[in-house]
Formats: sequence, C-alpha cells, structure tokens
Amino acid sequence: MDIVKDAVRCFMQHSMEENRLPQTYGMFLDNKIIGMYQFTYDDLSVRPDIYPWLANVYIDEKYRGKGYGRKLLESVFDNAKENINFGEIFLYTKHIGLYEKFGWAFLEEVDTFKKEQRIERLYKLDLK
Repeated sequence: MDIVKDAVRCFMQHSMEENRLPQTYGMFLDNKIIGMYQFTYDDLSVRPDIYPWLANVYIDEKYRGKGYGRKLLESVFDNAKENINFGEIFLYTKHIGLYEKFGWAFLEEVDTFKKEQRIERLYKLDLK
C-alpha cells in the first residue's frame, strides 16, 4: 500500500499546472485521499494517435459500493470541459456498462498487448 501512496503523491506533485496536462484529481474524506483520476496525453501506447486520456481511475477498496465512485465519475465531464482544451477525451477499460452511465460512448475493442488483459474496451466522451 505504501507504493500506491507514493505514486499518488508523485502524480499530484507533477500535475499541479492549470490548463495543462497531466492533471490529477483526488477525492478526499476526512483529509484522507480515497479516490483519484487523471487527465493525461498518453495512456495506451498502441494508440498514440488519440489523446487526451482519462487514466488511473481508482476508489480505495474500503469505500467502494458507497456512491463515492459515482461522485468521482460525475466530476470528470465538468473538470475536463473547464480545465483541458480538447473537444473529447478517451479511456480504455475492462469494465462493461460502467462508463456508459456517465456519457461515455463505446468505440471498439482494442488489443493492449499487455500480459494481464490484452483486449480492453475503448471509449470516448464528447466535451462539446
């Protein structure tokens, strides 16, 4: 768990620029970070032709199933529209049916060439 905390701290340190990528957003409860996501230029190396990306979406396991993930994902559209200068944003995930609830459109299955899960789903969110 310490590696995760150090990674989150590093993400936050290197993404504090306004209107510039990467940007990291955290969800805090009682001064403790319980969730996060990032906007970044690169998340899927086999698709360098598309950007920016929503990446590293995470809710601490102890807080899952309590509505925090919904609140976190509901903030993506407004934060992206206000803070990054793009008309769309992409993500890839293994989840089916989750991101559609928040306005994301499924584009295609994509081969990530990763050992743990090669085929994942590519989505786009229109910010216009």
